[in-house]
Amino acid sequence: MFQRLTTAGLLLACAIDRATSLLGRAVSWLTLLMVLLTCAVVLLRYGFNIGATATQEVVLYAHSLVFLGAAAWALQRDAHVRVDIFYRRLQHRGKALIDLTGSLLLLLPMCLFLAWNCWDYVGMSWQRQERSADAGGLPWVYLHKSFILLLVASLLLQALAQILKTLAVLSGVQASHLPGSHEEHL
Repeated sequence: MFQRLTTAGLLLACAIDRATSLLGRAVSWLTLLMVLLTCAVVLLRYGFNIGATATQEVVLYAHSLVFLGAAAWALQRDAHVRVDIFYRRLQHRGKALIDLTGSLLLLLPMCLFLAWNCWDYVGMSWQRQERSADAGGLPWVYLHKSFILLLVASLLLQALAQILKTLAVLSGVQASHLPGSHEEHL
């Protein structure tokens, strides 16, 4: 029975990992768009003396989407910032225990706190169909604020995947919960 539950948990974790990776890789392409649009804004501003407020806001939206949309991918790939005092020297079970504890005591509560506190903020923005305060700006500020919920949802799902994988390591079903190669973070 326990073996079947663990196998089902690992299948779910694998599906979440695939979705997280897909989202992370998709939003990472926005960095190229950001560079191109920033060059266009600079060219328009200093070459032709034309302001491009909407284009600048697209860069801002893309920038936030890259960071908020790829946070779970960084967690999945173990490419996030880690205060590494003892972790590097531990065996896989010790690393799994630290990651499980961190997910349960820090990551999940932080995600739930963020979800609780931003729900009304995002909902009010949608209700008002909030627009840019700048002349010529984008009319989709409510979408921009919704990226916070994308962060929360993707991190909650990835936390679930991490918890399932670390439990599999601690129960001896799987050797490691970390990605195969730490060289291939992004």
